[in-house]
Amino acid sequence: MTPSLIKIFHRDLKKLQDEINQYEDEADLWVIKGNISNSAGNLCLHIIGNLNHFIGAVLGKNGYIRHRDLEFSQKNVPRVDMLANIDALFPIISDTLSGLSEDDLSGVFPVLKHDEVVTTELMLLHLLSHFQYHLGQINYHRRLIK
Repeated sequence: MTPSLIKIFHRDLKKLQDEINQYEDEADLWVIKGNISNSAGNLCLHIIGNLNHFIGAVLGKNGYIRHRDLEFSQKNVPRVDMLANIDALFPIISDTLSGLSEDDLSGVFPVLKHDEVVTTELMLLHLLSHFQYHLGQINYHRRLIK
């Protein structure tokens, strides 16, 4: 299962980069419009923080420290910095997931998911669907503000 997960995570990281690059005006990444409460920039920061935390730090034990509040409060992060942080996720995901055995996948994920014990496999599927949900929001945001 891990090769498939890696392939889909990498595909969607490329889509995220593409979405962020499609904003003609970099300032539009941070626009809030209508009833939409999160900018594309903050959703991107949230995806980056979420994957770095749960895959990089929790599974990969790479020492990443998450600052979740900043994912939603920080503004005007340069696009080039966000793209570099997305680039950094490719090897984190590949290296971490390729090191997981079938026993690791069926075993308990090291942290609770909303106060519930879940398998690593379930958590990885959740992380992928969470990523795709926010990627769709970014796509919608980009088209909405044009």
